[in-house]
Amino acid sequence: MSLSETTVRQAKPQEKPYKIPDERGLVLLVHPNGSRYWRFRYSWKGKENMLALGVYPDVSLKEARMKRDEFKIMLAQGMNPADTRVKAGTTFEAIAREWFEKYMLPTRAPTHTAMIISRLERLVFPQIGAYPIKSIDAQTLLRVLRPLEARGVLETAHRVMQICGQVFRYAVARGQAERDPSADLRGALPSRKHKHHASLTEPKQVADLLRAMESFQGGVVVECALWFSLLTFARPGEVRHAEWTEFDLSGAEWRIPEDKMKMKRTHIVPLSRQTVKIVQKIKEVTGHGRYVFPSIRVIATGQVPMSENTIVAALRRMGYGKEEMCAHGFRSMASTNLNEMGWAPDVIERQLAHVEGNSVRAAYNYAEYLPERRKMMQAWADWLDDLKKLAPSN
Repeated sequence: MSLSETTVRQAKPQEKPYKIPDERGLVLLVHPNGSRYWRFRYSWKGKENMLALGVYPDVSLKEARMKRDEFKIMLAQGMNPADTRVKAGTTFEAIAREWFEKYMLPTRAPTHTAMIISRLERLVFPQIGAYPIKSIDAQTLLRVLRPLEARGVLETAHRVMQICGQVFRYAVARGQAERDPSADLRGALPSRKHKHHASLTEPKQVADLLRAMESFQGGVVVECALWFSLLTFARPGEVRHAEWTEFDLSGAEWRIPEDKMKMKRTHIVPLSRQTVKIVQKIKEVTGHGRYVFPSIRVIATGQVPMSENTIVAALRRMGYGKEEMCAHGFRSMASTNLNEMGWAPDVIERQLAHVEGNSVRAAYNYAEYLPERRKMMQAWADWLDDLKKLAPSN
């Protein structure tokens, strides 16, 4: 009978250590002092072996099962899991970290290197980090990519495969691997889906856009609207119809009323320090009127919102075609990169004002995750500032 989280959590100590079996060799060892250890029991060449998998609750039941499954795969491939720990210097993780420190850290901007190591640590190392790099074939690598494909994050899946390919090619050059198995996976993943809204998501592309925006000369209203759209990634219609009565600059908050929201629910947008500066700048020009970003034709009264084509026209003037970037693209840009930076999907989705169709999840609290969202919005603005240091794309 398999274990449950409740069984593990409530396991009581006894006078002597005892074991509670799970499935497929996973065992929970309970000590008299109440500490609980995960062990993996397996047979190798007719001899019983035991490997430590960590301590509960630092390692959850789910995580212990994942480690057990990794070792079961190794056994199926004719490898003794214990050997991978002895030869740690030849594991995928050890070589990937060596490649990262030698070739990525000295040559790439901090924002870019942070994203690379985050992908490795979150998506790759838990799956194949302990494997000897020579033992990893195309099918093993594909098992890292399939869960990403299943989640629909094809862009991330392709990027992860590219990073792994660089690690394998580094290992080949060092004589630590015979070939790059990622080369055998060309065509194994579906092509990157074309987004409905054209957007720039690669850090170097975003950095180029930032430089274009810094040199753009199209009037203070349009310039501030561009930066505000980038920093808040609100929907274009929400930006155009933003009113001064909705802002609390002392509290660094923009509260959009429900009648303006797509999902008809009040939405809070925490304002980063950078965003507050943008709003303070435009307030000197349009603060007398109703709209924060009024039509430039009637800016004196401020009673008519900016045209829906204004931001698009500015992007075209900066040289971005309709297949590259649109006004709605700031949202895809933020969503993609915040996910890559490791922010919780629920926090990102709430800030995007996406609401689950599920009737239970639809009981939406507009202030949900607000402390985390405040931190995330500031981190997003800081990330963009750091990104300006990237060298221009060729």
